[in-house]
Amino acid sequence: MKKHIFFDLDRTLWDFETNSHETLLEICEKYNLTNLGINNYADFIKKYKDINEKLWDLYRDNKITQKDLRRDRFQQTLSQYQITDFQLSEKIGEDYIDICPRKTKLFPYTIEVLDYLQSKYQLHIITNGFHKTQHIKLEHSNLTPYFHQIITSEKVGVKKPNPKIFEFSLSKVNASVEESVYIGDDLEVDVLGCQNCGIDGVYFNPKKIEHQENPKYEISCLSDLKGLF
Repeated sequence: MKKHIFFDLDRTLWDFETNSHETLLEICEKYNLTNLGINNYADFIKKYKDINEKLWDLYRDNKITQKDLRRDRFQQTLSQYQITDFQLSEKIGEDYIDICPRKTKLFPYTIEVLDYLQSKYQLHIITNGFHKTQHIKLEHSNLTPYFHQIITSEKVGVKKPNPKIFEFSLSKVNASVEESVYIGDDLEVDVLGCQNCGIDGVYFNPKKIEHQENPKYEISCLSDLKGLF
């Protein structure tokens, strides 16, 4: 019998893509990047996202540090335009970290589903996002009260899909694998990661991306959880 439901945060409850895009547009306007030859902000944002994704992969594999990630993603993006202003890239990086977590766009039905689930289960977060940043997101989006434990890889010392973060989380809430389920948007990091530990996984796949894996459950809308649990 299920008693504990663990959620990923970014791209599962908190709409990372929308919130990040809004933030990046604000930053482009604030620093008037057209004056530096960046005439197409959509192109700048696409370049940033590609670079950021590659750096996050390296961060997950412990090949770079959090500091490296935060510094390099904007330096490398600006360098695509032959801009080597390290002070500017540092300021942009600081603004991004300050502004983005305070954005509040959630996936459809997030609050409705959490209201429904919290009366039946203990709810928790397991996230690879930075500890301080994730708490700001939860607080500003009014999500904090729903969760008993907010477990970040930064505090645990290992990142998903490492089994140790799932084992730590179960121990932290005194739950067995049979009593637990994990919901996330990343098939490899979230769903296969938890299922390798014996925890049932729910693959949140709003874009209905085709794959060959075998998650225990798959949903395209958070409202589908009401039919499962």
